[in-house]
Amino acid sequence: MRELIWGKTLRSRLIRYNFFIIWVIAIFVSVCTYITASRKTLEVAKNSLQHHVESISYRYQLAYEEMINIVLNCTERKTFNLGEIGRGLTPGARKKGLDYAELIKDYCAISEYGDYIVKLSVFDDRGGMVQTGSSFGSTDDAKGILDGGWLDRELDKTMDSYELDLVDSPFFQHEGQVLPIARTLTGSRAVPGGWVVLCLSTDLFQDVLKDTSGGQEAVVVTSEGKRIASLYEPEDHREENDRVIRQLQQSGQDKGLLEMKIHGRNSLVAFEQYDRSGVMVYETITLDSLSNDRFMIIQTVIIMFAACLIFGFILSVLITNQIKKPIDRLVRHIGHVAAGNFTRDPDIEGEDEIGTVGKVVNDMSERIDTLMAERLEHEKEKGDLELKMLQAQINPHFLYNTLDSIRWIAVIQKNSGIVKMVTALSGLLKNMAKGFNEKVTLQKELDFLGDYVTIEKVKYVELFDLEVRVDEPELYEALVIKLTLQPLVENAIFNGIEPGGKHGTILIHAYREGDVFIIKVRDNGVGIAREKMASILNHTEKVKGSSMSGIGLPNVDRRIKLNYGEEYGLTIESQEGEFTEITIKMPLEYECEGESR
Repeated sequence: MRELIWGKTLRSRLIRYNFFIIWVIAIFVSVCTYITASRKTLEVAKNSLQHHVESISYRYQLAYEEMINIVLNCTERKTFNLGEIGRGLTPGARKKGLDYAELIKDYCAISEYGDYIVKLSVFDDRGGMVQTGSSFGSTDDAKGILDGGWLDRELDKTMDSYELDLVDSPFFQHEGQVLPIARTLTGSRAVPGGWVVLCLSTDLFQDVLKDTSGGQEAVVVTSEGKRIASLYEPEDHREENDRVIRQLQQSGQDKGLLEMKIHGRNSLVAFEQYDRSGVMVYETITLDSLSNDRFMIIQTVIIMFAACLIFGFILSVLITNQIKKPIDRLVRHIGHVAAGNFTRDPDIEGEDEIGTVGKVVNDMSERIDTLMAERLEHEKEKGDLELKMLQAQINPHFLYNTLDSIRWIAVIQKNSGIVKMVTALSGLLKNMAKGFNEKVTLQKELDFLGDYVTIEKVKYVELFDLEVRVDEPELYEALVIKLTLQPLVENAIFNGIEPGGKHGTILIHAYREGDVFIIKVRDNGVGIAREKMASILNHTEKVKGSSMSGIGLPNVDRRIKLNYGEEYGLTIESQEGEFTEITIKMPLEYECEGESR
């Protein structure tokens, strides 16, 4: 595993690169996930808190509207005539009192919140009174209401916007505080001085808080800030909560969600106030309480991060394996090529970059195979040519001794022509005996050619002249392949000048074009027929047995190409009856300290 990750192979580097990229991506995704999840958690907490407060407020609104309807029904009831009850305790009056009591009891019974009605009282200032509710009644209840000091204030309120107030309970059998709703009787049979008073228990608000509790601190207050109910509110928080309540009531908003610092801790505050009742409920949650959610988010992010790293590592290994397989095939094929197997392997080719390299390697191996075959063919041709040249040679020492004897006989007889011819022939044989494929300077090649021309001039009785023109003196030191010029001059004599039967001229012109050495051999003989020119250099021309060296023009061309390349060699230009010009093209090189350059 350590070698797989920290090795120096391409696969290890790719794994490290991929792992690093995935690591960076995993960090980026994890951070983004944490930030997004934290924001989402906060947003969910805000929405949940706001929704919770709204649901509590909605239940308070329903209860409030039902209480208002009960009071209005009692207020406008036409059958209520408390005067009849107050005039005596006749059986009829008692029956009417019981009927009235049963009626208002039914009002309370059909309400979902009837159990929270402490007292529903219908009474007047002459002692007539009927009442029902969760608290036991007393004959002093009417007096308690009248003496409470709040009845006139409640009667002055309009039903369109009846803000609830928190007062001490006026009933003998009930302690604590209640929320009264009072109206004057307005029925057609009502007598002056009659009222309907409904006293709502604070337990309603407390029970709703408990039923919908989310574990957060919550407070319910009147429009004047009097605390109706609270949940999870420690005593030492009351003063701070009163400040928050005043701040919320002074904000001018009916509901909202605020971030505030309460009790020294950053908190979210959701509130809603019903404009008709004036009752406001507000609930707080500290941002610290969201730490559990944040901890879960961090755990999730860590798990995601680890999963990304593990998945990324596995994916990197799989990807690098897919890359490594074609590379391994390519390496194996290159090994086969190095071992001499140049067979094309289609498995290493493909449409991707490695497949492209494989195609190039296949093409290269085929090209190497072709070049090696060509090289072997060239070497075979070269060997055949050497063998042919060696076969054309005779024992040089015997010839040298024989020619030397002839030369001395001619000297004794004072025959200078024979001496000159024998000396030239001896020089020719000595040069030919040294081989044909070595490179000599142009000067030595011209000296050798001079011996050959001396012999041919004797044979053809001064039938031609040879002119040599070298543009630059240093070109005399340029290297040429031995016996390059002799076959060309021989061709000019036999095929150009001799068939014409008249004196001719052979011109040898040597010059350079950049790094290319050019030698032209031109004669003004009979020229070459167009149909014959095609067969001169394409290896179909047979060398005549009378040729001195046995090397024809095709062999000269082939020797140059074998030594220097296919772009070099001979070219022939001729016009029948006018001239023939053969151009030799080879790289320009010199002999320097025993080595060619």
